[in-house]
Amino acid sequence: MKPPAIRFCFALAAMVVLTLGGCRAIGRFGESRQSIAARSLSGKGFQAIHEGRWELAESLFTDALEVSKSDDRAHWGLAEAYWKRGEKELAVQQMEQAVRLSAGDPKFVERLGRMYLDVGRAADADANSLLALQSKRDSPEAWRLRGDCLHAAGKNEEALAAYHRALALQPDYSEVQIKAAEIYLTDKRYDRLLATLDRLQDGVGIEAAPAKVDMLQGIAMRQLGRSDEALRCFVRASAKNPDDAAPHLEIAALALEGGEIEVARDSLASATRLGTMSYDQGQRILQLQDVQQRMASEPRPSSTPGVQLR
Repeated sequence: MKPPAIRFCFALAAMVVLTLGGCRAIGRFGESRQSIAARSLSGKGFQAIHEGRWELAESLFTDALEVSKSDDRAHWGLAEAYWKRGEKELAVQQMEQAVRLSAGDPKFVERLGRMYLDVGRAADADANSLLALQSKRDSPEAWRLRGDCLHAAGKNEEALAAYHRALALQPDYSEVQIKAAEIYLTDKRYDRLLATLDRLQDGVGIEAAPAKVDMLQGIAMRQLGRSDEALRCFVRASAKNPDDAAPHLEIAALALEGGEIEVARDSLASATRLGTMSYDQGQRILQLQDVQQRMASEPRPSSTPGVQLR
């Protein structure tokens, strides 16, 4: 081949290389631009969630996935939007996509595990709790999920150990403190229950603590014979959650123990008026009403040290 021909071949080869490289660069640029657009829409979706605008958030996440189906955050956000409106199976499917696309982001793995636990897929939840901890052992959320899985399996001591790991990482983790207190109640370790919830209230304040805290404290105090303190806890729980029949039932039971039949009757009436309650609560109302009626038909002592509402 003559020198001019050789030079022409080299020039042609160089043009081909540059052309192919340019196509790849354009492809990368186009994909990047799609990714940026999808991330922007996802960001707006999470802002809408923060503002409580769930329908808008769902629309934004859907738009993000139309731009780029590989946006893991959009799948996560859409999962949360579906979960919010009760479409739990759809939420799980979207969260599974988020985990896959993120290559197992521990935060996504933990969230998917919690969804699995809520829909009754205990084995999947348990597996995800272990995966989350393998990736990030210093995650209090992952330790909480592990504790919840163990608690659901009836392994209370192991669950407590997991909750303690979570609290060692985040001492003010109120959801975990409440979970630990529930186990202490089951195990009749009332002093530990009260100490745990006292720490919670020290952190957030008595009035800011959830009604569940007051209920657990009240039940423990009742078991320890501290009736007046128990009553105050139940009254406070009722004020925080007026639609819950449980505090009224506890007040009724406490009143019957103190011989205060009228207080018990009023509390049972309040619980009944709320209408919506669990089967167990309905059964307890019937039991307490039976006790109240039997006590009302019996002669009362002239002076009974009853429970006083205050």
